[in-house]
Amino acid sequence: MPEGDTIHHAANSIRPVLEGRVPERIRTPQRRHDADRWPQRLAGRAVNRVEARGKHLLLHFDGELVLHSHLRMSGSWAVYDSGERWRRSPARAWLVIEFEGRHVVQFDGPLLELMTEARTRSDPQLAGLGQDVLGEHFDEQAMIRAIREDDPTRPFGDALIDQRTIAGIGNIWKSESCFAAAADPWKPVGLTADEAVLAAVGFARSQMAVSAKEGFKARPRAVYGRAGEPCPRCGEPIKSGGQGEGNRTTYWCSACQR
Repeated sequence: MPEGDTIHHAANSIRPVLEGRVPERIRTPQRRHDADRWPQRLAGRAVNRVEARGKHLLLHFDGELVLHSHLRMSGSWAVYDSGERWRRSPARAWLVIEFEGRHVVQFDGPLLELMTEARTRSDPQLAGLGQDVLGEHFDEQAMIRAIREDDPTRPFGDALIDQRTIAGIGNIWKSESCFAAAADPWKPVGLTADEAVLAAVGFARSQMAVSAKEGFKARPRAVYGRAGEPCPRCGEPIKSGGQGEGNRTTYWCSACQR
């Protein structure tokens, strides 16, 4: 699933194309959106703001209208010059916004909806989000309180990917951040020291910011996807196991993450 750095990277690519401008053309190629009439409803409206919020991307238009996207496992955003070959088939495009020869494209959904600004403040998915891990004004103490108010028996790694607590961290950054902090992702939250929480989240904030700017190649891969390989810190085999209700795979070193 695309994580918060992916969404912020997409927003950083889209802003120079659309923010403060009236799109020349908006297309919704999938028949499922025919009845929604988004091209007609958004015609002549400027994009006031392109916002990344955790794993959600929002395009704010004049008239209090917002296009809300969540990519889940399959979706992606991309920006192309006119005539440039798309990396995915045009048949997989759900939304195409054109301005001065450039195309902003969302592929493969699976969540794309037009809502009012008021609804963004009450929608359960959006209103229930915790602080964005890449937010400019990140309150560490509020984050600690949010984690502490959760189930104290919950594994720390599972708590890190709860979007209600911290928005934007996913499976990759959970594993890498716990490793960087030498924190045990299986230790209950109630037994995990504040210093370990701050170290893990601090690593996520700093390194995700780099990835949001430079793209996927900037992501560290000390443990993620490396089950059975030697730990780069102590040489013991890296382990993997499903964690939480979603059984999301966690990678860690049981020898040096305690």
